[in-house]
Amino acid sequence: MAKIYYEQDANLDLIKEKTIGIIGYGSQGHAHALNLRDSGCNVMVGLYPGSKSWPSAQTAGLRVGTVEEVAREADVIMVLVPDQLQKQVYDESIVQSLKAGKMLMFAHGFNVHFNQIIPPSDVDVTMIAPKAPGHGMRDQFVKGIGVPALVAVHQNASENALQMALAYGKGVGSAKAGIIETTFAEETETDLFGEQVVLCGGVTQLIKTAFETLVQAGYQPEIAYFECLHELKLLVDFIHEGGMAYMRYTISDTAEYGDYTRGPKVIDEHVRQNMKQVLANIQSGAFAREWILENQAGRPSFNALRKQNAEHMIETVGGELRKMMPWLQKKD
Repeated sequence: MAKIYYEQDANLDLIKEKTIGIIGYGSQGHAHALNLRDSGCNVMVGLYPGSKSWPSAQTAGLRVGTVEEVAREADVIMVLVPDQLQKQVYDESIVQSLKAGKMLMFAHGFNVHFNQIIPPSDVDVTMIAPKAPGHGMRDQFVKGIGVPALVAVHQNASENALQMALAYGKGVGSAKAGIIETTFAEETETDLFGEQVVLCGGVTQLIKTAFETLVQAGYQPEIAYFECLHELKLLVDFIHEGGMAYMRYTISDTAEYGDYTRGPKVIDEHVRQNMKQVLANIQSGAFAREWILENQAGRPSFNALRKQNAEHMIETVGGELRKMMPWLQKKD
């Protein structure tokens, strides 16, 4: 069973006398910075000159500087810029200021695990990865609840890295819910796998394929959209609230029987083998190398795939049908 840490296991005083630099002020960055500030920590936000987030962070009452300035002053540096930008930001603005006794932190292990960022050996390298989007993380903190997080130690130069990371996790509110111990490798590989085979790639491909199957069989695209996409949220909410058993409790017996008997025909042994291949691709670093090269080349495949999928019939039909539902926030 996983080791889980709670508030009594973390000492916030370990970081209260230190300067914490939050690099980036997006979804995660703003939540980390504000939660730490409200926990009584000394927080700085590091941004590039001219960043649109600069005035937002200042308006929130946070001290803002360039990434270089923050990296020089901070004792704890949390890198919260997108994966594809981290190496450049680290090489150009952070590594020069990493001195013995500092702690470098991440909320996702991609660049460290795949050796895009290799920190000096005399600094602690740790992770606190909240399991919620930044706005949800901030909302729960304000309510006094907190969201679960993962903690990992990649380098323990100080021999106190875990306790420092847990103090940070307490500062952002996650110790209230629980902080699960993991490794950079486990967090990175499982995160990529979940995104690719279930949360993003698997779900969207399943929806599109089901939609296309109905339309090609002569059913109206609007009906196919409702049955294969629109109703998904209701079922996912039930699963999120109480697991698959609760979802099955809420649906009809007909739907539950179809779940048990037809689901395995769709997600069969062939799909399982494909999932294993996707996992092997992640574990070997092949996916990471592919994504890194794609970014270095200017993202030609990524941009083409983004355009192709945005133009799929399910998106155009969905855009029209969502106009019938004014309670939905406009996202088109």
